[in-house]
Amino acid sequence: MTAPTPTPTPDFGSLLAEAKEATGRFGHREHVHLTWLAVRRLGVPAAADLIGDGIRAITIRAGVPEKFHATLTRAWVELVGHHAAEPDADDFARFADRHPHLLDKELPTRFYRPETLDSARARAGWVEPDLAPFRTVSG
Repeated sequence: MTAPTPTPTPDFGSLLAEAKEATGRFGHREHVHLTWLAVRRLGVPAAADLIGDGIRAITIRAGVPEKFHATLTRAWVELVGHHAAEPDADDFARFADRHPHLLDKELPTRFYRPETLDSARARAGWVEPDLAPFRTVSG
């Protein structure tokens, strides 16, 4: 019996290309799709690292490192991850249809005070939600 061929760990660039494939752009829906791909293939902790490092690198290359927001980036991974383990979450279009609240760019404001998200601390590193825990997320 031969050992199964290990699946290579996806990199940010390949996941980004896959998320942009259908539309050729990178709007909010594609960001959620990228996050869903990473969470499904790597799990939440590794996806948070991969997505955070990838988006940070993009902002640095674009000359706008101040646009990276560590808390919002991880919050989206946590929010998508909350639903991505569901048994019928194996197709992104179906997943997005079932969880339209994830397509609302303002979703994190249900969990964070504006002053928290506007803080330098939240931009630089992870800050826990201060209004409601992510487990309360639903459509």
